Amino acid sequence: MISITINRSESEFIQSFIISGHAFFADRGKDIVCAGASAVSIGAINGVHALTGVTPEIEQGDGFLRCVIPDKLSEDINEKVQLLLEGMIVSLQTIEEEYGEHIKITFKK
Repeated sequence: MISITINRSESEFIQSFIISGHAFFADRGKDIVCAGASAVSIGAINGVHALTGVTPEIEQGDGFLRCVIPDKLSEDINEKVQLLLEGMIVSLQTIEEEYGEHIKITFKK
């Protein structure tokens, strides 16, 4: 199962997220759940960088992605970063609604 943990601050800002595991929906290379989660999350990180200039701290490995948003962003830039990451969450939740036995999202403060 793919486990996604979204870490929020007390003010509800997304500070980081971790995605780990494998969906095991289909054979490697044909797993649409894994491909969807990967495309959405990497796309969001790329969008943050390309559209805001912010470079998140990234750690990647086989079946693992950790992304940490830098502290002390200006209010304007943070608002844009948060909007992009909230969009990522909506997309991941859409995948979870259809394939919940293969992907699970949790939120932490």
